[in-house]
Amino acid sequence: MTRVKICGITCIEDALHAADCGADALGLVFYAKSPRVVTVEKAREIVAALPPFITSVGLFVNEEPARIVEIADRCGLDVIQLHGDEGPQECSYAPRRVVKALRVRGEESLAGIEEFDVSAFLLDAWVAESYGGTGHSCDWQLAARVAEQHRIVLAGGLNPDNVSEAVRLVKPYAVDVSSGVESSPGRKDPDLVAAFIRNARNTAG
Repeated sequence: MTRVKICGITCIEDALHAADCGADALGLVFYAKSPRVVTVEKAREIVAALPPFITSVGLFVNEEPARIVEIADRCGLDVIQLHGDEGPQECSYAPRRVVKALRVRGEESLAGIEEFDVSAFLLDAWVAESYGGTGHSCDWQLAARVAEQHRIVLAGGLNPDNVSEAVRLVKPYAVDVSSGVESSPGRKDPDLVAAFIRNARNTAG
C-alpha cells in the first residue's frame, strides 16, 4: 500500500485532521524562505500533539548540520528530509532516517544517485530558484524507472485528481503533497486532504 505524507503542516488542527484521515507522515518545513515555514516552538507543539504511529518529518534546505540535529532533538523529529544541494557526505544523521530530495530536470538530475546512503529519495520537479512546494510535476515516466531500483517518494504537482494515476504509473513507496491540498499557503483544506489520501490508497492496476 502506498504511504502518504502531507507536507507543509503549520498547525495542530491540520496535523490531527491529516492523521485522522490516514496520513502516514507529516512534514514540517524549517526553511525560512518557504511560506509554510514553522518555528521550532510551533513544530514541537505539533509533534507533541500527534497520535502514535504518525511519522514526523523535518524538511531542511542547505541548513547547518548542527542546527538540523538541534531542531530534530528539540522537536522529536523521526525523519530528516534534505531538500537542498546536500551531497552524499552530508546526508548522515544516524540514528534518524534521511530522505534526500532530488529536483528532477532529466536523466542528468539522477547522476550519482547510487552514492547516497539514505532511506529513500523524494523526486520533485525542477523549478529555477525553488526547492519545492511549487505545484509542478516531475517526469513520471522517469520516476517510474527510478522506483524500480530505489525506494522513492513521489512529490510535485500532486492533488486529489491526479494522485491515483500517479500511483498507478510510478508505483512509488509513498506520495507527498503540500500545495495540492491547501486552501492557502500553509493551511490545508480538510476535504482535499481526505480526498487525496483516499485516492492515493484506492488505486487499481
